[in-house]
Amino acid sequence: MEDLQIIDLYVQRNENAISETAKKYGAFCQNIAVNILRSAADAEECVNDSYLQAWNCIPPQRPERLGAWLGKVVRNAAINLWNKNHRKKRYMGMEQLLGELEDCIPSPLTIERELEERALTDFLNRWLASLSKADRMVFVRRYWCGEAVNDLAANYKVTPASMAKRMYRLRHKLKSALEKEGYSI
Repeated sequence: MEDLQIIDLYVQRNENAISETAKKYGAFCQNIAVNILRSAADAEECVNDSYLQAWNCIPPQRPERLGAWLGKVVRNAAINLWNKNHRKKRYMGMEQLLGELEDCIPSPLTIERELEERALTDFLNRWLASLSKADRMVFVRRYWCGEAVNDLAANYKVTPASMAKRMYRLRHKLKSALEKEGYSI
C-alpha cells in the first residue's frame, strides 16, 4: 500500500492504518530501534510506541514521507528509552556513537537556535548529497540508524579497521566542510 493511502487510513481513523504501517515499515523501524537499544524487547516496545504516536499525530499532521517520519519517531523513542534505561549506568555503545560526531556538530546554544538548526540541517543534506551513494549510505546507517562499525564492515565485506578509517575520513570531511561554511566546532 502506498504512503498516501496509509495516511488516509489514519485520517479516517481506520485501525488498518497500523497494520499497514507495520507491514510496510515494521522491519525498518525495528532495525533502527534494535541498533540503538541492542534489545529486541525494548525495540519492539519503541516500534509499538511509534505506531501509537502515528495514530495520535495523524491527523493533524500529514507527513510527506511516512517512512522518514516514522524512522525519526522510532529513533527518538529509542534514544529516550535508552537514556531512561541507562540513566545511572555507564554504557559506552550509544555514548561512543554520539561522541564520534561531537567534534563535528556545533553547539546550538544561541538565541537563533531554530534558524541555525534549519540551516545546519540544510547544509548536512547538501553535504550528504555531495557524497557518493556508498559513503552516504554508510554514514546514515552509522550515525542515524546506529549500526555498529563491525556490522557495517561485515555488510560491505571489509575489515572493521577499514570501515573505522572510512568513518573517520567521512567525519573529517564533514568537520572540514562545516568549518569552511563558518560553523564553529
